[in-house]
Amino acid sequence: MTVSFMQLWLPIVLGGVFCWFASALIHMFIKYHNYDYKKLTNEEQVGDALRQGGPKPGLYHMPFCTDMKEMNNETMQAKFKQGPIALISVFENGMPPMGKLLVQQLAFFLGGCFLIAYVATLAVTSSADFMVVFRFTMVISFITFGYGLIPNSIWLGQPWSNCLRYLLDALFYAVIVASTFAWLWPVAV
Repeated sequence: MTVSFMQLWLPIVLGGVFCWFASALIHMFIKYHNYDYKKLTNEEQVGDALRQGGPKPGLYHMPFCTDMKEMNNETMQAKFKQGPIALISVFENGMPPMGKLLVQQLAFFLGGCFLIAYVATLAVTSSADFMVVFRFTMVISFITFGYGLIPNSIWLGQPWSNCLRYLLDALFYAVIVASTFAWLWPVAV
């Protein structure tokens, strides 16, 4: 017997909320993400240079070229050889709007659980036992919360150690979501 999407509203909500709390615990108490970023030795000078340019919030690449054909230009090649090569994220000035960011993080987890539930209704029946639901939703959860981060290390220069920490987070979230879905999976009567 198939499981309707509406039967999964509770695991969707609880899975999202549980992941949100797990994320908070990871960042506030375990703190292994403190190693994700490094401080520039000349932070003040770099900050001064960026302020002079007045960049608006956004993602910037240095050196910048608008088309891959520019990579054949000797001047552009010299800029890349000289370095540094950087991706720079510029945010709004001021303290981070933590309330807004935390709500967005919760929405991310709820949206992920929504998608996980949808896929699960297509593949897992109400007669499935705990481990079938757990294994299926764990794989989908890991893909949802982690696998898409790998290209950040391939293409965007994020250290592989950062990627591995985020994949560890995704594994934690996958276990949480899979446990929640398996625990609350509707059983055929």
